[in-house]
Amino acid sequence: MLYTVPSSHPCAVVEEALKIKRLDYRTVELPPGLSALVQRVRFGRRTVPGIKIGSERVVGSCPILRALEALEPEPSLLPDDPAALAAVDEAERWGDEVLQEDTRWIVIAGLNNCPDALASFSAGSSLPKIPSWLAPAMIKPISQIETRLLGHHGRAGEYLERLPANLDHVDQLIASGVIGGDRPNVADLQIAASVRLLMACEDLREEIEGRPAGALARRLMPEVPGRLPAGALTGG
Repeated sequence: MLYTVPSSHPCAVVEEALKIKRLDYRTVELPPGLSALVQRVRFGRRTVPGIKIGSERVVGSCPILRALEALEPEPSLLPDDPAALAAVDEAERWGDEVLQEDTRWIVIAGLNNCPDALASFSAGSSLPKIPSWLAPAMIKPISQIETRLLGHHGRAGEYLERLPANLDHVDQLIASGVIGGDRPNVADLQIAASVRLLMACEDLREEIEGRPAGALARRLMPEVPGRLPAGALTGG
């Protein structure tokens, strides 16, 4: 049983890994803003994704990928060579701790500026559809909850300033062969999910699409919900 939130990039990482390993699973979608309470009760931690594998409960995309690797070793999401494995581990850590966090706050800032876009990120979800008139009233408390729970200390502008360097780093990882190979690894999934979510922002799409990072994200995750219209990240 996989517990997710619609359009969550860490959740997309795990779902793609489950598909690659051809593992059957059921998904429980949790409402944004309320997921922390549900996860705390079920898993003892507030974050998604969370998964139940038999009697084992695992939270977080990185630990879940390792649990799936132990459950179903093939096709492997980890290289055999020790040096390559170390490089992939480091890239995955960066994708989880840096790129994933920067992406989260960029998108939250866009939704704060354009709350009508919130419903588009739940397209295809089993949760009740968010009426357009309700979205503006929902996004502010959701954002406040996320800010308090995740310990947000920066502003979206800081993350946007870092974005070109982050994308350059992704391109370098591809050029060096750490990610972007024929067989996806854990770092591929971790990084591609964040880049693909960033491509939902019209203000960023053109900058990303022409890069190797954009090509990788589209190859591994061709269809994702959500669209932030032009101007959402600048308030224009």
